[in-house]
Amino acid sequence: MLINHSHTSFPTRAETASMESAKKHCKNKDIAIDGNNLQTEPVLIPGLPNHLASLCLANLPPSLLYRVCISWRRFIYSPNFPPFYSLYALLAPTSPAPDSACQFHSASFFCFDPVAWKWRSLPSPPTSGAPLCMLSRHPSYISRILPVQSITASGHLLLIAANTHNFLPALSHPLVFNPLSSKWSFGPPFTSPRRWCVTGSMDSSVYVASGTGAQYQRDVARSLERWDMSKKEAEWMWETRTACKDAKFSREAIEAIGYRGKLCMVNIKGRALKEGAVYNISMNKWEQMPRGMLGGWTGPAAMDDQVMYVVDQETGSLSRYDPENDCWEEFVGPSNHLKGAQHISAGRGKVCAVSADGAKIFVVDVSASAIARPRNFWILEPPEGMEVIAVHILPRMSIHQSSC
Repeated sequence: MLINHSHTSFPTRAETASMESAKKHCKNKDIAIDGNNLQTEPVLIPGLPNHLASLCLANLPPSLLYRVCISWRRFIYSPNFPPFYSLYALLAPTSPAPDSACQFHSASFFCFDPVAWKWRSLPSPPTSGAPLCMLSRHPSYISRILPVQSITASGHLLLIAANTHNFLPALSHPLVFNPLSSKWSFGPPFTSPRRWCVTGSMDSSVYVASGTGAQYQRDVARSLERWDMSKKEAEWMWETRTACKDAKFSREAIEAIGYRGKLCMVNIKGRALKEGAVYNISMNKWEQMPRGMLGGWTGPAAMDDQVMYVVDQETGSLSRYDPENDCWEEFVGPSNHLKGAQHISAGRGKVCAVSADGAKIFVVDVSASAIARPRNFWILEPPEGMEVIAVHILPRMSIHQSSC
């Protein structure tokens, strides 16, 4: 789904013969010297040292290698194989677990592996005290999903803001997940922990703006801060940037879209009357959003390969922004699949949209090769008993060999 189409084609007769031959030899062992100890590891290709076999196999589709044998299956999840891309989703239970430390609907992250075609749960994030509770629903507000704000930056998944059961900021630090090591870590402490805020990223920098802390404060509601992830971890900190002109972006959870050196955002989704703002990163100043961009921003938006997409929540159409003419071009016609979409993510030539009820994820092929043919749609369902809040596209998660 998220890997290249050439990686999902059916094997030729020659490839099938090669697979059958490989299956007969995969149980052979190769001896490796580690200090004074002798260790055995599966032979990847009979007759070749594993470091040379790795170079040969690294150019083959992961979906092909996955079907051959256990050793090749484990190889595609090792650091020696180029990581293919997967879908990460923030999921919440449709009903709280009876034995949960958080007796409400607490969200958690899962990764969908398009090669193995299965969902895997991410390791639990670290905590500095009580178990982390990222509230997605509350008994007092049954019909509303409470925001849990996550973004991606520098190939990492970041958890930025959420609510506790008593409606306080759930995080004192960002939580950072590295897919390649499958480990969580803490980001720099927030100067003001917040919720209902603006979150976004551009290149290696993470931005947080506006929002509400334990109580509303106008200074926090107008603030903008940046964290540069490219610096050494010991130098991580939040830097104050030019404040917003007002506090109108503190009433909703808002995702700022990094687009052509700027962060673009609107304060309300859908077709309701809204306000837009653009932050010019290099000049450290706020600008008016172009009229056409604001007028056509009618739902959740995302950016991939310098193209910004938006889904019209009312019609279900998918459009892309034309900066030269300041207008949105309909890219995929009205679709019942996309009506009411709550969140979208774009990457690797795909746009992934969360359905209105969170029961499905719709994947649309928007790659250049898809322009001359009808759009391909895939439908993906979350694990049973879960609903989808947000989706992201990142390199596959490193998993333990026993899980392959």
